[in-house]
Amino acid sequence: MKTVVKIKKGESKRSMESKLRKLSQKKQGFPAHLFTGKVKFEGNPVEIQRSLRDEW
Repeated sequence: MKTVVKIKKGESKRSMESKLRKLSQKKQGFPAHLFTGKVKFEGNPVEIQRSLRDEW
């Protein structure tokens, strides 16, 4: 993901540095590694899927 910082003409060095600091402090993205893996179910997968869909 790319980010754009708008700098106006005549802007001070301090304000530009503060904008860059704000960008570096933000965490970007989603921690997908926390939610990976397999779930083991007992029984027939088709029957499990049907029962889950019937709950809606």
